Amino acid sequence: MSMNTGNSAVLTRSEIWSTQLKEVLQDDLSAQGWVNWLSEFPDGDQFTIPSIGESTVRDYTEDTDVVFDALDTGEFTFTITEYLSSGHYITEKARQDLFYAAQLEAKFLPSQARALAEKIETDVLALAAGGASGGQTAADANQINGADHRFVATGTNETMAVADFAKALYGLKKANVPQSNLIAIVDPSVEYEINTLTNIVNISNNVRWEGIVESGIGNGMTFVKNIFGFDVYVSNYLPTANETIGGLTTAAGKANVFFSAASPDLLPFMGAMRQMPKVDGGYNYKKQREEYVTTARYGLKVYRPENLVCILADNDQV
Repeated sequence: MSMNTGNSAVLTRSEIWSTQLKEVLQDDLSAQGWVNWLSEFPDGDQFTIPSIGESTVRDYTEDTDVVFDALDTGEFTFTITEYLSSGHYITEKARQDLFYAAQLEAKFLPSQARALAEKIETDVLALAAGGASGGQTAADANQINGADHRFVATGTNETMAVADFAKALYGLKKANVPQSNLIAIVDPSVEYEINTLTNIVNISNNVRWEGIVESGIGNGMTFVKNIFGFDVYVSNYLPTANETIGGLTTAAGKANVFFSAASPDLLPFMGAMRQMPKVDGGYNYKKQREEYVTTARYGLKVYRPENLVCILADNDQV
């Protein structure tokens, strides 16, 4: 008997399924690497660090008593606030019937770890939003020694300009922050604005930008060149910040952060892990299913506001 596509249609599968599972693409996480994570936090959920100010200098007159001044003192209080969990289960019946059961089950724990990591990344950068974090005040210049530490970007339509990097550097200098290991974490729209600047696109205007035009200023989530000393990282997790500061207003603003990572105790963000991500699991015979749970406890807060500059830039001009 001759066979062709006309008389063998019933033998053709109408839908063919892959043996692979498609996973979502994931970006790099960097912000949690710029947190001063506490190691001396033995118990409880609150930690206090005392602080002292600077000494006072007075004019002295010979043969008179020296005036003794007390150092200004204060305290920094840190609290564990987050208790998170991520859980999945697969029933015994699903294990028996699902073709992808083994592949699916193997993805549970990596997926939970990634979800917690993204939440921590988001929480770290959310400290730049201002407010209850104990850092900056929203809709305020947050001046230190006369220099703004929070301002709206000055590019066209409140996008980031190269001059804004210079102003961030100025703010840190005025606050006596070390000028080594300068870090900027910016929204992808900022990378776009820098890539499309006229003096970068047209290298005849600025030959020092040669080499950037071929590949763009970014490589993955990191800039290949620094700007005014800042090593620049790109993040999709920066907080939304729509504010009016100095007569400029953001309508689709992201809070881009600038700081020095000269040493761990100078980092602007402090964190503590009361419980590192912990995996628990087992078979629930009452519900006839295998359960997987990852939990973590931690806290985050702005520790050195003098080492934090936030530039609010609109991201809707791309």
